[in-house]
Amino acid sequence: MEFDLTWILLGLPTAFALGWVASRLDLRQMRLANRQAPRAYFKGLNYLLNEQQDQAIDAFIEAVQNDPDTSELHFALGNLFRRRGEYDRAVRVHEHLLSRADLSQADRQRAQHGLALDYLKAGLLDRAEEALRKLEGTSYEGQARLARMAIYERSREWSEAAAVARLLEKSGEVDFGVRMAHYQCEQAREWVQKGDAEAAARLLHTSLQDQPQAARPRILLGQLQLSQGQFRQAFETLSVLFERHDSAAPLAAATLVMAAQACDRVPEAARLLEAHYQKQPCIDVLNAITALPPQPGPGPTDPDQAALQRYLGHLQNHPSLTAASRWLARGGAGPSGLPEAVQKALEHATKPLARYRCAACGFEAREHFWHCPGCQAWDSYPPRRVEEI
Repeated sequence: MEFDLTWILLGLPTAFALGWVASRLDLRQMRLANRQAPRAYFKGLNYLLNEQQDQAIDAFIEAVQNDPDTSELHFALGNLFRRRGEYDRAVRVHEHLLSRADLSQADRQRAQHGLALDYLKAGLLDRAEEALRKLEGTSYEGQARLARMAIYERSREWSEAAAVARLLEKSGEVDFGVRMAHYQCEQAREWVQKGDAEAAARLLHTSLQDQPQAARPRILLGQLQLSQGQFRQAFETLSVLFERHDSAAPLAAATLVMAAQACDRVPEAARLLEAHYQKQPCIDVLNAITALPPQPGPGPTDPDQAALQRYLGHLQNHPSLTAASRWLARGGAGPSGLPEAVQKALEHATKPLARYRCAACGFEAREHFWHCPGCQAWDSYPPRRVEEI
């Protein structure tokens, strides 16, 4: 059988032509895919800038499907899901990134941080804490420690929060001395609730040694000493606040008066309160002054008349509905007094003015908080009533 070279001569050009056509088709397909991915990406970016998050998510999902290895699109998609409150989808995106073996170390840390934020926003504090611990020794270490400290504060794990605060101090982030004094005060309150006043007192003394300028441990220690019958110690503890004209002193005015009356140091208490009032006029300090008997000197000797004079003097310099209500309640309207309905109406009107207001979020409360229950900020409540701010 003779070998026919004609078929070879015809077949080789045909094969070459088919190969060329196939390569062009593959190249065209590749170019089309490369065009579609950026187009979807820019489309999603445009939606995002126009605050059309639903359309942006659809565009980013399309871009990820065209190029599953694009990590930046995964990060953008995860952040969008978290912002929309779709935490389960955000978790899946970041877990998918962490499962990739080709992910760089920097992107792996970034994905771990994103996963921790997903858990934190979803309120899964245990999982968030575990995810944050894995960021130790990374570039996200400082942020992770701050987040862990916030978790411990929310769950009232004060010793763990203090441990993280010490780590942050060692790394040079910021001075957390005052914050740790608050942690010790919270622990002292827990000891008091458990009936162990001695442990609470030891903790408060330690806090004062570490942070002598902190007002809260001094106020709590004075209140604890008063409840334990240590009247002289309570007076000496609290008098420091008035001697240095601490802005938080009004919070301790009523306790100082009770301690002074119990240990026969009323004149000294009156002097401290008067000096503080002259520098920082305040209704709480004024109420404490009027709770003491009139001191020797010019002026009325009758307690009610002395109180009326003090409230009237305050009103002349500092218009206050609360002070006016107190003046009327002490007999300022004369022997006949005010009708009961009028007095109740005044008391009702002054209640909102006697509250404390958080300077960070505006949350109002009848009692002063060192840790805002609304925004979780520390020392955000001025020690003055709403009417005096």
